[in-house]
Amino acid sequence: MLRKNPSGLSPQVSEKAFIDPTAIICGHVIIEENVFVGPYAVIRADEVDADGNMEPIIIRRDSNIQDGVVIHSKSGAAVTIGQRTSIAHRSIIHGPCEVGDDVFVGFNSVIFRAHINDGCVIRHNCVIDGLDLPAKMHVPPMIHIGPDFDLSQIEQVPPDYSSFSESVVAANHWLVEGYKKLSNELN
Repeated sequence: MLRKNPSGLSPQVSEKAFIDPTAIICGHVIIEENVFVGPYAVIRADEVDADGNMEPIIIRRDSNIQDGVVIHSKSGAAVTIGQRTSIAHRSIIHGPCEVGDDVFVGFNSVIFRAHINDGCVIRHNCVIDGLDLPAKMHVPPMIHIGPDFDLSQIEQVPPDYSSFSESVVAANHWLVEGYKKLSNELN
């Protein structure tokens, strides 16, 4: 469902994206081409800052926002999801936040007040709050990274995880095409 926010801003969604009918896209949201937004995802840009301003939530091309993901922002801060990035089932991305290109965020992970640089793999049940990740870092399952976390404890992304991330993007790109075709047949 696409809907306006209380400020009167409506989502801008590429005709080449697929939004599942159960998803809610609200307000100042920009979704580029070949993006897949899965069932029950919520992408909501509706809060304003103290001056009444709001930055957009941007989902860049070829990315996928999977089932039950929530993307929101505190006080109108910007949220950007880069190109070819996967946000897996039931994760929460809360602004202010930037997730770079070719990133994989695993199931049930939470990212808040952070910049996740290109090529990172964040496994399931992780929390990243208040600390930026350099490019191509591999965060093992169930790690909590906060402002005092020593990043030397985590390693670079192994090649097999990079190829896994690429396969998830490819699978979801195929889903965009398939679901768009099905919706055209039903209309």
